[in-house]
Amino acid sequence: MIAKISLGNSFGATVNYVLDKNKSAELIDSEGVRTKDKQAIIDSFLMQQEMKPEIKKPVYHISLGFSAQDSDKLTNEMMSAVAREYIQKMGISNTQYIMVRHYDKEHPHIHLCINRIDNNGKLISNKNDHFRNEPVCKELTKKYGLYFARGKEQVKRYRLRGADKIKYEIYDALTETIPKARNWQELSGLLATQGIRLEFAHKGKTMEIQGVIFSKDDHSFNGSKIDREFSYSKISRQLQANHQSVHIRESPRYSKERTLNEPLGKQREAAIPSFNNIYSEEENTSNNRKRKHRL
Repeated sequence: MIAKISLGNSFGATVNYVLDKNKSAELIDSEGVRTKDKQAIIDSFLMQQEMKPEIKKPVYHISLGFSAQDSDKLTNEMMSAVAREYIQKMGISNTQYIMVRHYDKEHPHIHLCINRIDNNGKLISNKNDHFRNEPVCKELTKKYGLYFARGKEQVKRYRLRGADKIKYEIYDALTETIPKARNWQELSGLLATQGIRLEFAHKGKTMEIQGVIFSKDDHSFNGSKIDREFSYSKISRQLQANHQSVHIRESPRYSKERTLNEPLGKQREAAIPSFNNIYSEEENTSNNRKRKHRL
């Protein structure tokens, strides 16, 4: 579940939008308004707005979107229950609203038109809405057993152009390749097959790695700007875990002896290569053979 919040200055425009017949709109819940027709709803909002006419944006327009994977369970009753709890947790109460379900998209979604002038003539503040919104959505998604889609899963890739298009191509490539790589060199090779370059950002003029940059065509992005999961430190941890997992599967006896006889720090040191030096295991093995031959 995700929510988008906007403020408006016209109840007429908002009500006409959310109740647009072309969107197969269906009124599923309301509070404090007459619902005979659209004009009755608008007039109800306007009457309450008159208690504080100086407010330039008295309209809350909130859309709640759900995953298509939850379509079967999302009845009107369940969606309105989720929406009521959402606005309560957002600090919106004691006021008028309508909840309208639209059927014009593949994913279930509803629109809320809410009066920011409450029943006592007080303004409902929108302060910190941005910071409260995401945690509330996550909490309700978990509570109601809904599918939790990452934001980027919901983006319509075919609509993207320019830098945004390249950014999401890199995102998709990293999502696919990171689980397959055991070190940075393997990851770099896998990305190169898709035309993506990988380089490290260093701290000042030192060799200390501070971040990772991914480039394709004429566009470059810091890993964390593509997604918070693709920062240098988080990718490093995943590559370490991948390496350790493969090592354990391929050498169970070796892994067992290490576990029994060495401290945890030594186990990790032996199993995980340095990520400042991204030579592959195959190159190291080859170099060892050459040394033995010279001896």
